[in-house]
Formats: sequence, C-alpha cells, structure tokens
Amino acid sequence: MAEIKFIAGPLQGETRTLPDTDVVVLGRSDDVDLPVPDPVMSGRHARIWCDDGVWTLEDLDSSNGTTINGAPVSIRPLESGDKVETGESVFIFSADGAPPEAAERRQEPEPGIAEPPPAVPALEVEASPEDVERVRQMKVKTSAIRDEVGKVIVGQREVVDQVLMCLIAGGHGLLIGLPGMAKTLLVSTIAKVLDMQFKRIQFTPDLMPTDITGTDVLETNRDTGEKEFRFIKGPLFCNLLLADEINRTPPKTQAALLEAMQEKMVTAGNVTYKLDGPFYVLATQNPIEQEGTYPLPEAQLDRFMFNIWVDYPKAHEEEEIVGTTTSGGVAEPQRILSREEVIELQRVVHQIPVSPHVVKYVIKLVRATRPGEPDAPAFTKKYVSTGAGPRAGQFLVLAGKARAALDGRIHVSCKDIRGAAIPVLRHRILTNFTADSEGMSPTDLVKKLLEEVQEPGEDAYRTAR
Repeated sequence: MAEIKFIAGPLQGETRTLPDTDVVVLGRSDDVDLPVPDPVMSGRHARIWCDDGVWTLEDLDSSNGTTINGAPVSIRPLESGDKVETGESVFIFSADGAPPEAAERRQEPEPGIAEPPPAVPALEVEASPEDVERVRQMKVKTSAIRDEVGKVIVGQREVVDQVLMCLIAGGHGLLIGLPGMAKTLLVSTIAKVLDMQFKRIQFTPDLMPTDITGTDVLETNRDTGEKEFRFIKGPLFCNLLLADEINRTPPKTQAALLEAMQEKMVTAGNVTYKLDGPFYVLATQNPIEQEGTYPLPEAQLDRFMFNIWVDYPKAHEEEEIVGTTTSGGVAEPQRILSREEVIELQRVVHQIPVSPHVVKYVIKLVRATRPGEPDAPAFTKKYVSTGAGPRAGQFLVLAGKARAALDGRIHVSCKDIRGAAIPVLRHRILTNFTADSEGMSPTDLVKKLLEEVQEPGEDAYRTAR
C-alpha cells in the first residue's frame, strides 16, 4: 500500500492510506473515496490508482488544476517524494516502503544541487515552467486585449474571444454577419493590438490570383542593362489578411488563397515563396446576399478553424455605438502583444497537455455528427447528410487549448471543448432537405449534440488508463 501525507490545507498533518486494489478519487464532494474539505478543490478533483506496481495520478478536469512538483499535469506516474498540489491542499506521496517523512525531506534539494525535473509520461508533452508562467500571465493580457479592442468595438466579447482563440491556436476564421456589424473594423483593430502587419483585400468577381499573390514584372537591370523579371509581392505577404466578402471571387482566386492558408506559401509561376509567420486569414461573408457570389467549396470551408457568427449588438451597446461613432471621439487602441510573443504563445498552446478522456470526448462528439455511425443520435441520422471529418477533432482540441490559455490555465477540460464546439462544427455539418424544410440549422444540431453526447464518467476514466 501507498500513503499520502498532507502538509498544507484543511487536512494538514494527516496521513491517508491508498489501497492498491482500487481507484481512489479525491475531491471536495462527500461521495468520493477521499473527501477533502478544501473549498478550492473541485467536487471530483483527481484520482489515483495502481496498475502493475505503477502508481498514477490523473486530474479530472478540475477547475484549478493539479500540479506535481510545481508542474501542472493532467495525468502522470507518481514516485515516492512527489509533492502534489490540489487546490489549497498539498500532500506528499510515498510508495511502499518509503515513509511520508522521508518522502517529504526529498522535496528540499541540497544546496548547490539542482532539483531533477519531474518524470514526464510518453503520452503527453509537459510545458516548461517558463511556458506555464507565460500562460498564467495570458489571463491578464487577454483582459488588456479586450479593453483595447473595446475602445473601438462595443460589445461582441464572444466574437473577440473566438478570434483570439483562432490566432493563438494558429487557425483561420470565417466571420459571417450582416453588413454594418463592424467585422472589418474588428479585424483591423485586433491587428493593431497584436502588432500584426495587416492587409485587406476586397474580393470581387474580377479578382485574379495574381492580384493577391503578386506577379512578375519585366524591368531593366541598371547595372547590366539586361531585361529581367522581378517578383512584386501581393497583399498575401502579411501577418493578418482580411479577405473581405470572400465568396464574391471566382474559385480560381479562392484556390490561390487556399494554398496560402494551408501551406503557408505562395506559388507564382515556377517559384514558391514561403510566407513569414505568423500568418492568419480572417474572411468575412454576407449571409443574405447571394446574387453574384461563389459559394465556398467544402474543402476550403474545412480549412477555417472557426465559423464565427457576428450578431446584432444589444440595445444598450447599439446606443453606445451610435453615440460614440457620431461624435468623433473614437480612441486609438494600443499594442498589447508583439508578433514574436504571438508566435511564442502559439507554440506554448500546442504544448498544453490534454487528458486522454478529453480526447475521447472530442472523438465521441465528432463521430456523433456522422449519420453513418451506428451510435449516432437519431436526430443526426434524420437531419444530417454529411458529418464532420477528422480535422474537426484536431481543431476542437486546439480550440480547447487556446480557450484554456486565454483564461490563464495550463490544462484543458471538457468545458473548454463544449465552449468551442459550435464555431468549430457548424460549418462542417451539412444538413439534408428534411432539416432545411423544418428550419433546423447546423447550429441547432450542434446544440442538440452537446445535450445528447455526455462527458466521460468514471467508467471512461478507468478505461482511459
């Protein structure tokens, strides 16, 4: 048997024995195996179990996370002497034969000797202490970004957050809304706050691929007098591209944009040019005006991480918009993050670990959108013609990581996945005639999926290991 000794929190000084024949769940609730009266802990905070002599701890999507030896984790093997923090409670783990007191003494390294880093499981990549601190600081910076954008854009907090999630996850966004919803102004404002080189392309029916990628120009070399071609870069060579009314340009031009979105490069003639990072595309689209438009092909829609709906402002927000924009008193937003910081944050977001049961929930949610799946809900079989592909699962996980990072957290919960499900899935679900005739939109179907598909329970946690 193993033991844990609490060195901080409500149970400080007490020792608990862990049986090696069952899973022990600890948390604030009274119905768990090891209840801890800690107000900061979640009801079911974490679980500990032994499998073939190896003890493992897993965080159960707790609100404040779990750390081992100062490093946030979602799941990790335990060794004697590990210091575990769950809320305000801190305990020392000791395996068979190692008393808790000896394990506790191991937490203090000898002077001049660096403490070895905690063991890292093969199933995930742990973030470094610098990365953890960078994510924790992001909560303050996110608030500052909202404040700066709010100087120009009134309300629309959910839209702003979804755009930020796209950018720090390295994805592209499609903003759909009626004219006059400040979609263009929102993108240009975010570009200023994040220090992005911003370009805007007004997509029209006569726009050619070379108009956005660039073209070769024949000119005379002043030194040799010979004729030679020189490539003039188009507006695609930037950090943040606003593709205004993207559905108004022909498929040939949309294909040129698709290469830049997916491959981060531009081909002109026989030469391929790599785009400098970061590179994002935020496209806008009018949902009601269809005359003279070219609907985006499904392959290109699938490249957009988010489908962001920009809705009407609330009554008090509209009053503020009218009062502010007609008085000439619009403030200038200030820079909060540099391009280099955005690139570094994007790297850190990809390093955030995700628990196996969260991945199981993502896959379960995505597969429930496919009418051909045996376990798909009845309404999916009735209303959906084509469900979401594997890229939806990838973007859901990345969106969950980005959502956690904006909140200053280094762990991803099922709540993060649910919060990103609608913008990730609604443009990847194709409805059939039955849905259209009954007024059932993809957004409605995603909401029903979130009600139908349950988060993993304790049984799923047991199989996740």
